[in-house]
Amino acid sequence: MQTTLDRNQENITQWVCELALADSQQALKALYLTYFERLMRFVATYVSPQESVEEVVSDTFLVIWENRKKLLEVGRFDAYLYAVARNKAVSYLRTQQQEMCSLDEIPIDLYDATCTSPEEDLISQEEIRLLNEAIQSLPPKCRMAFKLVREDHFKYKEAASILQISVKTLEAHVATAVRKLYEVLRRNH
Repeated sequence: MQTTLDRNQENITQWVCELALADSQQALKALYLTYFERLMRFVATYVSPQESVEEVVSDTFLVIWENRKKLLEVGRFDAYLYAVARNKAVSYLRTQQQEMCSLDEIPIDLYDATCTSPEEDLISQEEIRLLNEAIQSLPPKCRMAFKLVREDHFKYKEAASILQISVKTLEAHVATAVRKLYEVLRRNH
């Protein structure tokens, strides 16, 4: 199963190069459009209300623009982008002197933006609802770890870096999430 982001990887690399080497505003716009929705969901796990989430995402791309000359030194652009977004969200929270928003209010749809075959479409809406409820009932860090690894397809090391936890802790969070989802599926079959 290949996501839109996976299909755009060659374009992303090209846009990053254009941004770094030619100060291309078109490349920045293309990156913005490619990552905007995912970053909005990610930042919303830290910040609320919606206007503040948009502000943090915009600030993230401002940092990308300001540091464009250094982008060629970055190993994986999307991991760097998520780390910048996380740091901007934390900075925003510090300046606003607010507590982190409750993740219980933020739905993470397991089947968001997936490409399915006719066989996969046979999964009932009830099972999808139960799986999403199971994901929502996970502890916040566990849910974020699961989202980064399973939905956004980050490597464990990259996801751990974004969340500022050890790889072992991330593995434990993902294992807990998978075990809970397996139990939900097993109960319903």
